[in-house]
Amino acid sequence: MDEQIDNKKLIEAALFMSQNAMGVNELVTATGIMSPGKIQELLKGLVAEYNTRDTSLQLIEIGGKYMFALKEPYASKVSNLAIGPDLTRGALRLLAYVNKNPNVLQSAVVKIFGGSTYEYMKELDEKEFIETKKSGRSKRINTTTKFKEYFNV
Repeated sequence: MDEQIDNKKLIEAALFMSQNAMGVNELVTATGIMSPGKIQELLKGLVAEYNTRDTSLQLIEIGGKYMFALKEPYASKVSNLAIGPDLTRGALRLLAYVNKNPNVLQSAVVKIFGGSTYEYMKELDEKEFIETKKSGRSKRINTTTKFKEYFNV
């Protein structure tokens, strides 16, 4: 019976059911399709198909991973139905700042946001929306792929 499964539809189903964007290797594991090249070929076909379909959905690629998203204007019309990230207002402000200022130094952020920066950074780090790298006596802050997937940026 498995021989009758359409691999393109299987990939589409895996991406639909996944809560996160999926890369080729994750799709190999999820679908059992052992050829990464075949998966890449099928993904390109699906992306093209969704771009030409008369639908509110699109298949997008972010950092080598694929996920479904809504096309505009549908995304903004129904965004209130999405479950929020459950972040404090300060953490959201910090996240927006880091997104607009990639590779910013933590010391510079502390000057702008004050001492509560550390609490917000801990919150964002726990939710995997930011990553930090040591840079001298400070740290460089950047948003993660998870942030881009979650907020569809």
